[in-house]
Amino acid sequence: MKTFREYAPNALALDPVKEINEEWMLITARKKDGKVNTMTASWGGTGELWNKPVAFLFVRPQRYTREFLNDGDYATVSFFDRKYRDALTVCGRKSGRDCDKIALAGLTVRSFGEAPAFEEANTVLTLKKLYVGRLEEKNFLDASVAAQNYPQKDYHYVYICEILRGYKEEK
Repeated sequence: MKTFREYAPNALALDPVKEINEEWMLITARKKDGKVNTMTASWGGTGELWNKPVAFLFVRPQRYTREFLNDGDYATVSFFDRKYRDALTVCGRKSGRDCDKIALAGLTVRSFGEAPAFEEANTVLTLKKLYVGRLEEKNFLDASVAAQNYPQKDYHYVYICEILRGYKEEK
């Protein structure tokens, strides 16, 4: 088992634009019955809100992981070395409704504080949900953004989560 060092959220060096957009991340949550699901995401962010370090997660309504996020109070986001790109592709293209995509991706579930993440990750943020809302077409100031990104009108749910702690693989 790999060793991870725990960091306060503000002490963890992370370039969220590069990590989320270019490298992708996995959003992972556990239902109260113990079942775990994950999804690949390339949209999101981190920052400061309500005097707390936060992560912004965007999840479409049809994603199975949304059920897991809604069932519990905690989640994680995990970042990986480039060699795991195929695993993240599997987690983005397959649904946990239809198969055990975590096993198919060759990933190993491990607990990080209150929530599950993956042994293969290099960085994990543990999160506590603070707010959930849904993007609405009427609130887009540039209608072309909605038209381009939501042709099926499946507007994302936005989860604002407090970053409780960060974990970085010790190499």
